[in-house]
Amino acid sequence: MLFGVFDGHGGWACAQAVSERLLYYIAIAMMSKQSLEELERCMEHGRPVPPILQWYKHHADFNYRESASLYIDHLRVFWQELLDSEEHEEGMCPPDALHHAFKRLDADISLEAQVPLSNDLMKSTAIQVAFAGCTACVAHVGTDGIHIANAGDCRAVLGVQEEDGSWRALPLSQDHNSQNQAEVKRITAEHPPSERDTVVTDDRLLGVLMPLRAFGDVRFKWSRELQQSILNSLESGVDLDSLNLYQYTPPNYLTPPYLDVAPEITYHKLRPQDRFLILGTDGLWDELRSEEAVRLVGEHLSGVHLQAPVSPSERQLKLGQMHELLQKRRARASPPLDTNAATHLIRHALGTGEYGELCQERLASMLALPEDLARMYRDDVSATVVYLNSDLARPHHN
Repeated sequence: MLFGVFDGHGGWACAQAVSERLLYYIAIAMMSKQSLEELERCMEHGRPVPPILQWYKHHADFNYRESASLYIDHLRVFWQELLDSEEHEEGMCPPDALHHAFKRLDADISLEAQVPLSNDLMKSTAIQVAFAGCTACVAHVGTDGIHIANAGDCRAVLGVQEEDGSWRALPLSQDHNSQNQAEVKRITAEHPPSERDTVVTDDRLLGVLMPLRAFGDVRFKWSRELQQSILNSLESGVDLDSLNLYQYTPPNYLTPPYLDVAPEITYHKLRPQDRFLILGTDGLWDELRSEEAVRLVGEHLSGVHLQAPVSPSERQLKLGQMHELLQKRRARASPPLDTNAATHLIRHALGTGEYGELCQERLASMLALPEDLARMYRDDVSATVVYLNSDLARPHHN
């Protein structure tokens, strides 16, 4: 099974396109040559194509319907190239498929913004998708283990239940931002020594972009000349007002590309104590530590709220401090309002009060902020919680 979270920046266009397309690219990369041949025969003879994926999504979810034919055409080119490859017989293994799919989709997004398209709406959409950006964290969950492919500052965290019933957070991904020194060194090493102090400045790529890996964001990938050529070639029918954001070139833009989408891929072999996986965008982790998120989901799953014994130092607390401690403990024992664990997480991320209690007034205020003010107080938040069947991780005996 495939799961993912996608976080857009510079508009929603890139995140929308990636969320619709990336899992198809991964599935195609993992399919055998025999299955791809069947897809191609159906396309050639105008027969219905067998479903590549079975989606679990809301019936009202938005889709780029006008660009669907373009997306299918490029997906078909991808599988045709795999069919021409002598090495693609049984399909790629999950890590190779994840890496190849991320890179190929980003290349297609870049190409679609450069080639002539059939109408102005498709051209405008392709330009907006390419110039906006999107981080992504995708999990492939098999019977034996989990592969995580991460590009950007989304995060995957495993919820592990210890023998005493307590919960532990096990990170399965690394954030690709300026707090990750290995990531900063990687990017800096790709450019001349003279740019050492400008590639990452003010904790941002070229002083502008927070994530250090992403889809789209061709402002950080294309040459200045290509960017200007594409924008100058737009026909009058394209909505130029919606593209004003992209007329800006980052400072010290000397040796592009500065950004890549190559995902960092990790593997974790499943164990019986591995109970669930949390995939969240950076807006969730801005508000909750990984350990806190795992505790919230774990207690939501089990219905048991573990309280640590009163420590010797806590026994010496003054009356006011003891009141605060009791308030925090009471907040932890409050029954959840949501049956959905991801909703439960987001509610606590945005609505937690001073003592860790759920404050409905704070939650209402955070959700009611006008769009132009909301970004000053909170980021957008997306979260997916995947419950793991522990029976699959137990050793089987004949």
